[in-house]
Amino acid sequence: MRSYAYIPSLVVLCVALGASAADWPGYRGDPAHMGLAEGTLTDKPALRWTFKTSGPVQSSAVVSGGVVYFGSDDGHVYALRLESGEKVWTFRTGEGDVPPRAVEAPPLVHDGVVYIGGTDGCLYALDTATGELRWRYETEGEINGAANWAMNPAGEGVWILVGSWDNKLHCVDAADGKARWVYETDNYVNGTPAVSGGKAVFGGCDGLLHVVSIADGVKLSTVEVGGYVIGSTTFDGRYAYLGHHGNAFVCVDTAESAIRWQYQQRQFPFAGSGAVTRDLVIFGGRDKRVHCVRRDTGDPVWDFRARGHIDSSPVVVDDKVVVGSNDGRVYLLSLAKGKELWSYEIGQSLTASPAVADGMIVIGSHDGVVYAFGPDVEE
Repeated sequence: MRSYAYIPSLVVLCVALGASAADWPGYRGDPAHMGLAEGTLTDKPALRWTFKTSGPVQSSAVVSGGVVYFGSDDGHVYALRLESGEKVWTFRTGEGDVPPRAVEAPPLVHDGVVYIGGTDGCLYALDTATGELRWRYETEGEINGAANWAMNPAGEGVWILVGSWDNKLHCVDAADGKARWVYETDNYVNGTPAVSGGKAVFGGCDGLLHVVSIADGVKLSTVEVGGYVIGSTTFDGRYAYLGHHGNAFVCVDTAESAIRWQYQQRQFPFAGSGAVTRDLVIFGGRDKRVHCVRRDTGDPVWDFRARGHIDSSPVVVDDKVVVGSNDGRVYLLSLAKGKELWSYEIGQSLTASPAVADGMIVIGSHDGVVYAFGPDVEE
């Protein structure tokens, strides 16, 4: 039996999203950002295909309906076949003579629409089949984190949540891109808000964890975490897990508005998100290590040393951990001990997080290429 044993809330979220076990439709896999993928994964993945863009790929890919979606610093959004890497469509940001701007944010796929933000400050809603623009919502700052989604608490329909460097979290209607509410902080909102239990939870560059009511955008609480937060939070409905630039990874009890535990081994910041299983939290740091700690106490279980910073956020699947590193490698580790099972040297930094779906790993690199790994077709 797998030790991470998928929690019931994750199953409910996947059903609500209309996602199958073969999908990874949003950043970290689900709205709560648990970082858990369904299915199995070979111990020795083979390179299945590559796709070259004209700029670094810092956008973490997502997978829905057999199609991979991601952005590139060349200012385009791409859709590729998961099986082959064949291009389905591309979308160019900007309008008319306005040059395209980098797309570093991961996409979100929901109900036939791709939602993705750009460094031009716009959130784009694109048709999944054609890449045609449905609507565009403008903020006053760069969008570097993924959008997330929540049901409209007042009735039918879906709301889309996205943070911006205009210091705000924006909530817009998925149907028409019109603002429903805006929540203001004191600094950039760089990461993606986690959604669970009618709440949106995120860290900001103001050094606070924000807990916001999805119904009306009203602040429920804030907690000082000890440093500014550029990554995204994992939220299980009560406890929020996040790292910050004060050189610690913390668990916050949002019911008590207090830090439950703090993990701080070395004087290095944490920029990525954690994967949260029933018993464990796994996350990378700029100390070149993947850390595994107990979910209830933050006590260390194991760590794995790579050769470069780890801003990429790990994914847990089939008792394994998948993560990229700035040393230019993709790693596959055992969940139980943190032992390296496999690695692949790409050569340039990997700050994007892996998407894991249908037995495949998809990840972009600063060399402008997206790489897909899976079972060796000759086996």
